[in-house]
Parts: sequence; C-alpha cells; structure tokens
Amino acid sequence: MKIVILAAGIGSRLGNPYPKPLTTLKNGKKILEHQIGNLTGYFNKDDIMVVVGFKKDLIMEEQPDLLFIYNPDFDQTNTSKSLLRALYKCKNESVLWLNGDVVFEPEMLKKMIKTIERGQSFIAVNNSVVGEEEVKYSLSGEGFIKEISKQVVNAPGEAVGINYIASGHISSFIQSLEQCEPNDYFEKGLELSIKRDGIDIIPVDISEFKCVEVDFREDLDTANTIF
Repeated sequence: MKIVILAAGIGSRLGNPYPKPLTTLKNGKKILEHQIGNLTGYFNKDDIMVVVGFKKDLIMEEQPDLLFIYNPDFDQTNTSKSLLRALYKCKNESVLWLNGDVVFEPEMLKKMIKTIERGQSFIAVNNSVVGEEEVKYSLSGEGFIKEISKQVVNAPGEAVGINYIASGHISSFIQSLEQCEPNDYFEKGLELSIKRDGIDIIPVDISEFKCVEVDFREDLDTANTIF
C-alpha cells in the first residue's frame, strides 16, 4: 500500500504566504510534520508520497526523506488532478490518501487499518457534525457511498479528507479522475467510479476521534485548542 498526501494547493483561504501543510500548530509541530509522525507510527515512511506545487521547495526541504510528485499546474487544477499524478505511480497498489491540511489523532488510523486489511475501499467520515461548506455523503440501501460532494443534502455526516482505494478499484478510479475537469475535487472521481463501475466504498465513522481539516483561521484555532 502507498500513502499520498495532497499538498500542492495555495491554501489562500488561510492567508499564509507559504503552503498550508507548513502551518505551525501551538504544540510546535507543523501540520505536515504532525501527519508524518502519525502515519509512521503504523506505516513505512518509504511508502509515503507528497504531491507538491505551490512553493514546493519549502515542503521538500522540510521533509527531505520523503518521495515527492510535482503538479506544475497546481494553480490551475484541483485535488482530482494532483491525486491522479500520484496514482499513475502506483497503478497496481492500494492507496491511502489524505489532504495536507488534516490534523488528527493517530489512534484514528488504527481503526482504519482493520478496513484496509479487508481490502475494502472507504472514506473516513464524521457523523457528529455536518458543515454546510464541507464535503458530505449519502448512502445506498446497501450501506455503500452513493454520493460524495459539497452539494449532498440531508447527509448523515461529512468526509474528513482521509480515504482509501483498494487495488481492485484503482484502475476505475484513475479512469474517473482522468475524466474530471481540472477544477474538480477528487470526490468527483469517486462518484464517477461508483456510478459507472459500481465500485463499493463504505464510510468509516471516526466521530469518536479528534480530527480537523484546516481551511480557515477558525479551523486552525479549533485544531490548536484540541491538540
């Protein structure tokens, strides 16, 4: 299994002059450093790849031992195309990927590992809150993900930005990401694979754990309060 961290974006909503994953938390750790520390508690560091773009050298100098993939179109594309660049490097493997602005408890990964070991594709979700501006989901009658986007109504919860695609689904997902428009989020690719190929993706509820996706200054304040 490979792990991909999406860190190519400008992150303009937070207002930093540097990549958002390099935002320093009050505990002294940068967001990316926090993520790497959590991931390497359960996975091999050599399996981690970071997609970079905006001021890429800053991230590469911060974590020189990682593997990096450059998205030269970072200012014209969204996460669907950044993730696609990474998946081209691991076409026959399963992939766990996360947004480069997610701050989370390491124990959360332990719960996900059980689903990974079953080879089951999933999205991590928080069912204790449903933010209007967040990516939300709906379920089919069988309990699989049916829709995943910011436009979903009457959603049971929201996606937290950590996801897993099994090796058997990777080919379909790559094709779907290729069909996405440049400004689409990777969730659009998941929806396309679900609708076109009927791949089964389940929600993994991590509501019991602390997890914050830092989009705005208020999110950073929340992350600093929690962690």
